Amino acid sequence: MISALEVFLQATVAAGTTYLLATLGEILTERSGVQNLGVEGVMIIGAVTGFAVAQTSGNVWLGVLIAPLISGILGGAHAIICVTLKQNQIVSGLAITMIGIGISGLLGKPYVGLPLSAKLLRYSIPFLSNIPILGPSLFNHDPLTYLSFILVVVLWYFLFRTRAGIIVRSVGENPSAVDALGISVDRTRYFCTVLGGLLIGLAGAYLSLFYTPAWAEGMTGGKGWIVVGLTIFSMWSPKRALVGAYLFGGIEVLQYRLQPFGISPSLLASLPYIATIVALLFGASERVRKRIGAPSALGRPYTRGD
Repeated sequence: MISALEVFLQATVAAGTTYLLATLGEILTERSGVQNLGVEGVMIIGAVTGFAVAQTSGNVWLGVLIAPLISGILGGAHAIICVTLKQNQIVSGLAITMIGIGISGLLGKPYVGLPLSAKLLRYSIPFLSNIPILGPSLFNHDPLTYLSFILVVVLWYFLFRTRAGIIVRSVGENPSAVDALGISVDRTRYFCTVLGGLLIGLAGAYLSLFYTPAWAEGMTGGKGWIVVGLTIFSMWSPKRALVGAYLFGGIEVLQYRLQPFGISPSLLASLPYIATIVALLFGASERVRKRIGAPSALGRPYTRGD
């Protein structure tokens, strides 16, 4: 029989998976020196696309496949504006957020209030799911949650143990030095921004297909902004992102668990946003950014010869 603690931890992992997938995408993007404040817009496009495709086709996995591809296009648009046209990255990100929210509201109108008709899948991993407390909490989930575990390891290994990862981090730190070696800064930033958009879109698809299998206008509810704060909180590390995502996921779950004890869910609901504001304030200080390991060239367009 599953205990209350196991139920809470299982719900925490489920709630944190959206944050984790999106934060991994933002970490990859920002490690290359591109700041993407359009996470909210990219995520909600992934959510509406995933749900619409799955509902129309009756195939959840088709929705999981198409949603990141569409979100990747938004990531590509951000890259064109920031990398090729050298425009302000903050303005571009905010524009993508507004565009994403607007388009999702238009495309999602026919699906508002409809439950997902496609079959959802959850798998218990043999033996591991029988481990007390941790078993049901970590090893009784949908495949995207398991994929998020794998992606943490893969992205960490890529960034810190491979030549390609060193190039990505170097582009975020000193793009002129990388350019002097004959490596394309723009191509690297395009790769990271588009792939980051794919992961953020996958987070949106998880939200509408697995975590809350339905579509509601504005269903991301500011999660994209929390992801931006989580990226700073994690100090641009995939391993720390795992901890941060589940911490914020646990707070989200507690909103409803503590209500019978007289604690206002609105108070708890505000905590992630307060933490996000604090993280962004710290991230705005150049001195603090250096101390917590922010990429030195983050948010700065690169022009050869500068």
